[in-house]
Amino acid sequence: MESAARFSAIFVVLFVLVGALICTRLLNYTKTETLFGATSAQARTSQSYTHKTGEILKKPPGKLEIPLNCPAYDLRGTCPSNYPTTFHPEQNPERPSPPTCPEYFRWIHEDLRPWARTGITREMVERANRTANFKLVIVNGKAYVEQYEKAFQTRDVFTVWGFLQLLRRYPGQVPDLELMFDCVDWPVIPSNEYSGPNATAPPPLFRYCADDNTLDIVFPDWSFWGWAEINIRPWEVLFEELEEGNKRKTWLEREPYAYWKGNPDIAETRQDLIKCNVSEEHDWNARLYAQDWNRESKEGYNKSDLASQCVHRYKIYIEGSAWSVSEKYILACDSVTLIVKPRYYDFFTRRLMPVQHYWPIKDDDKCRSIKFSVDWGNTHRRKAQAIGKASSNLIQEELKMDYVYDYMFHLLNEYAKLLQFKPTVPKKAIELCSEAMACQAEGTEKKFMLQSLVKGPAVSEPCAMPPPYDPSSLFAVLRRKANSIKQVETWERNYWESQSQSKKS
Repeated sequence: MESAARFSAIFVVLFVLVGALICTRLLNYTKTETLFGATSAQARTSQSYTHKTGEILKKPPGKLEIPLNCPAYDLRGTCPSNYPTTFHPEQNPERPSPPTCPEYFRWIHEDLRPWARTGITREMVERANRTANFKLVIVNGKAYVEQYEKAFQTRDVFTVWGFLQLLRRYPGQVPDLELMFDCVDWPVIPSNEYSGPNATAPPPLFRYCADDNTLDIVFPDWSFWGWAEINIRPWEVLFEELEEGNKRKTWLEREPYAYWKGNPDIAETRQDLIKCNVSEEHDWNARLYAQDWNRESKEGYNKSDLASQCVHRYKIYIEGSAWSVSEKYILACDSVTLIVKPRYYDFFTRRLMPVQHYWPIKDDDKCRSIKFSVDWGNTHRRKAQAIGKASSNLIQEELKMDYVYDYMFHLLNEYAKLLQFKPTVPKKAIELCSEAMACQAEGTEKKFMLQSLVKGPAVSEPCAMPPPYDPSSLFAVLRRKANSIKQVETWERNYWESQSQSKKS
């Protein structure tokens, strides 16, 4: 009995020791989860994707969401590894079939045509660093940036942020590449310097706009992810606010004038526009306002809310030092967009058709042209209202963030196909991920990054790329635009001739 008692005591001690060991291991595991995965819920999300891929593909769940892993980044100072590196929506039998991309995607082929025959060498890419703000490299689904010169405000910050969100949306599907990006407004690669039988191939340089005399490659601008300095929210958030703003007043209830608000000091053409404002001598049917951004920032941007500016039947778009990000906000307003003859285009505006999506305004006779357009619209109300609705429908249907990302995806894929070298990470480049930018950001920058964060991989493939234009179809598009503008000019000339005759009589 004494031996049995000793055996029982030993058994109890062993049981307690084993239990304590198990509890200690559990406590250590929980501490590790908290340090590297922020929360145990985040860690479970990552593990379920990483370790049960086969099961997920057989029975796809809802859209996978992977939040930022800031505690892990703050602890190590390196990008977390919990985000998927591959994603195959084509293996999901319940996935929605991808739609055909909008018409403006066809311009991708035209923008890359200068290198279609020669391809793109590393030497060509390096020549573009003369004005570039940064070099972006993507290798094995990771992004690396070498900065040359700080851009104005946070243009470069939110442009790079956009690239990182594309990688989150389509992990493992963006090819290896190297590119140069210039965040300045105006294009700098003149086409006439790279034409002729003995001309060298132009350097490929990405930026926000180009014109008919330059070869810069157009790319979605930074404001799609937010413009922190003037409190313009990310496009996905603002998109919904503009839709709500449109519903506040019907087109007929709106002020029957042309409205513009902006900074006139940055371009002579805008200073010329201000002369069309209502005065004691003239009423050109325009209501024009100079924007003081310094005052707006001090007053909390109460008078610059874009969703509250859809209260006029007509809104004017006019370029600044080059193209302006304001164009998409104006087109989304249900108002008739009066576009003062533009020089520059961005990635989607070549889709716009005169009289269908906007009304063309002369750049050398703005006041009379605006006066006629408003008189015409107020006389032909149904037709004018249809033009305003067509432009806002185009923005709502073809410029959703899904398509913005798909445009980026297809452009980068087509660009990467032209590279004649293997992309490598520069010695001075740093690896960037969403955590590296958002976790360290503050104030409005951080707020906009969190609002525009891609929550997880897409549930469907990118839209189906349309074919390139053949010469005859491209010529037909350009001819249709030119003929529509000539038609408006004829109507306008007849209008002023009749006004002149009525005054004489």
